[in-house]
Amino acid sequence: MNFSILDCTLRDGGYYNNWDFDVEVVNQYLKSVANANIDYVELGLRNFSKPGFLGAFAYTTEAFLNSIELPDGPTYGVMVDAKTILESGRSVEDAIDKLFVPAHQSKIKLVRIAAHFNEIDHSGPIVLYLKKLGYIVGLNLMQAGGKDNDLIASKASLITSWDGVDVLYFADSLGNMDGDEVKRIINVLRMHWIGPIGIHTHNNMGKGLDNTLTAINAGAAWVDTTVTGMGRGAGNTQTESLLACIDKNNSKYNPKPIYELVIRYFERMQKKYGWGSNLLYFLGAQNNVHPTYIQNLLSSTHYGTDEIIGAIDYLSKLDSATSYNGAVLDTALCFSDKKVEVSGSNDMKGLFDGEDVLIIANSPNTEKYASAIELFISEIKPKVISINATTCISKNLVDYYVVSHNSKFLSEFKLYSGLGKPIILPKCRFSSEELLMLDEITFIDYGLVVEKNKFSTHGTYMTSPYDITAAYILGGILESNVKSISVVGFDGYAKDDVRQEEMVAIFNIYRAHERSLEITSLTPTGYPIAKGSVHALVK
Repeated sequence: MNFSILDCTLRDGGYYNNWDFDVEVVNQYLKSVANANIDYVELGLRNFSKPGFLGAFAYTTEAFLNSIELPDGPTYGVMVDAKTILESGRSVEDAIDKLFVPAHQSKIKLVRIAAHFNEIDHSGPIVLYLKKLGYIVGLNLMQAGGKDNDLIASKASLITSWDGVDVLYFADSLGNMDGDEVKRIINVLRMHWIGPIGIHTHNNMGKGLDNTLTAINAGAAWVDTTVTGMGRGAGNTQTESLLACIDKNNSKYNPKPIYELVIRYFERMQKKYGWGSNLLYFLGAQNNVHPTYIQNLLSSTHYGTDEIIGAIDYLSKLDSATSYNGAVLDTALCFSDKKVEVSGSNDMKGLFDGEDVLIIANSPNTEKYASAIELFISEIKPKVISINATTCISKNLVDYYVVSHNSKFLSEFKLYSGLGKPIILPKCRFSSEELLMLDEITFIDYGLVVEKNKFSTHGTYMTSPYDITAAYILGGILESNVKSISVVGFDGYAKDDVRQEEMVAIFNIYRAHERSLEITSLTPTGYPIAKGSVHALVK
C-alpha cells in the first residue's frame, strides 16, 4: 500500500472549539505528528476577517505561523474555501494576494481548495494562481456522495484541463458513503484524471475507517485523518485507528507518539466537546442531512431527543438540507412545515397579582444555598415557581412548576405526577397521545410561540425569541401585576457559551417590555441583572 496521510486535526477539529486550541495541545500535537512521520499536516483555514471571535487556526495567517515552531518532517498546508475567494468582492488574483504570499516566503507549501460541485466551473483561476505562487495545490470535491457518474466525470475532465491540480480529493461531507460508493467514485475519477486521488471521510455512520481503507486498496494516494477523529459533526477517520490498522504492514509510520497524544490530551477534549459517531449523526447521514444541523442540535441543552428526531425528519424531506442554513434549522424545530396552532387558557391572567415571586432554577448554586433558600421562602413567603423539577428544594415550599418542553416533561413524568402541585405548560406543544398523560396532572395551559427577536404576551400565550423555559415563565409572570421578581440558581455560563448569550438576550428583550420589573438574583449570578442576597431576610 503506497499512500500518504494528511492529518487535518487543527483545521477540521476547529469546528468544535472555534479553532481556538490551547498552546500546549498545539505544541504536543505538532511534535507528535512529526515524530509519527505523518506526511502532510493541514494547520487550519485561511480566511478573511469574520464576525465574532475565532481562534488562530481559523485564519492561520503568515504572521501567526512565523510565531510558532513547526517541527521538520511534515509538509504543512492550509485549506481555503473556493467561496472565500469567489465571494470576496475582489478579483481572484487580488483576493489570493490578500491571503497568501509566494510559497518560498511561507512555512506552508500546500494549499487545498474546498469547492462544491457548483463552484468547480469557477475555480480554475484559483488553482492556476496558487500554482503560479509555487504551492502544491489540492482540490477537494465537496459532497461527492450520490453525484451521478456523468457529473463527476465532467468535473474531473475540466480539472484535468487546467493542468494545475496536484491532488484531486473527494469528500464524504455528509458521512453517508459506503465502500461501494467509494470505489465507484474512484473508478469514475480515474477514467478522466491521471494524477493522485485523495479521500476525506466523515464518520457519521461509523464507516470512516472502512471507507479510508477501501479507498487505499482502490488506489487512493492521499487519505485524511484527524486525532481521535476530531472534526465537524461525528468527526473523521481517526489517525490512531488508521495507524493501528497499517502498523503491521507499513513501517513508514510510527504510531506511538499519536497514541500518547490521544491518551494525554485528546480523549479529555473529546469528553468536553463531544465529537464522535452516535445514533443522531447516523440518522442525519442516512437522510442526507448536513452534519452541522446535528452538531448544533446536540450542542444545545434546550432540545430533547424527540425534538431532534422530529427536526431530522423534517430536514430529510428538504432538497436543501445538504447545505447548512440556520433559518432552516429554526423551521425544522417546529417538527414539520405545518404550523402548530397555539392555544392557551386565561388562567395565567392575574394569577400572581400583588405577589412577590421567586423563580428557582436547577443549578450548583441552588444546591449550595438550598438551606438558605428554604429559610428565605419560609420567612418571606413569596410565590415560588420552579423551572422544571427542583429536587434539592422541598416540594412543600414550591407553589408551581413550569415546563415548556414536552420531551422534558415526558422524560420525568413520574416525578411530576408525584408533586401534587400545578404545572404551567403549553398544551399546544403536546401530541394527542401525550395529552392523555396530562389527565393525571393539574396544569395551567399557557401557550408558547418561538419567534426570533420577539418577546410579547397575549393573555393566553406568549412569544419568546428562544425555546427556553426561563423566557417562557417571565412572559407568563407579565400577565399579572406582581410586586417583585427574584431568582435563585441563575448561575450563568461562560462568556463564550451560546447559552449565556441567549439568556443575556432574553433579559435585554424582557427589560424592553412595558410591564417588565427589575429581576434580582439572590444567589451568585453571571447574568447582567440586579444582585441581592438570599440571606437578607427582610420583607
